[in-house]
Amino acid sequence: MAEEKTFPMTLEGKKKLEDELEEYRLKRRPEVIKRIKIARSYGDLSENSEYESAKDEQAMVESRIAQIENMLQYAEIIDNEDVDKDEVSMGRTITIQELPDEEPEEYQIVGESESDPFNGKISNESPMAKGLLGHKVGEVVEVEVPNGTIKLKIIKVD
Repeated sequence: MAEEKTFPMTLEGKKKLEDELEEYRLKRRPEVIKRIKIARSYGDLSENSEYESAKDEQAMVESRIAQIENMLQYAEIIDNEDVDKDEVSMGRTITIQELPDEEPEEYQIVGESESDPFNGKISNESPMAKGLLGHKVGEVVEVEVPNGTIKLKIIKVD
């Protein structure tokens, strides 16, 4: 039997997924069902664009519900209790500086399902996070990224 993929995430990320699932189940799904019923009332379904649109949206909603349920079922909550306080690990917020002279930047390393790079949350699967995980404050780490190698100094870990 194939081993199920786990989805590492913070407690905050799990709560966010649970809230999204509730939104889909209690609001989005009933809205789509209502749209389908209304579109059916227009008669001939073969040329009914409202019906097709609603059915497409229903498929998307059901797919997202299944995806979230799967992620929650196989969620692995990140626990940093046994990790040194100045070591880069999942769930921690890090301040890094690209050398030689870039401005320091702050990121939280999260599971793939929580990743939001534009809001400072990078996936543990990203090249940068993979290169930094396990290193400590003060270290300079060479990280392979898609456009080459960069040097990052770890300034702070929270």
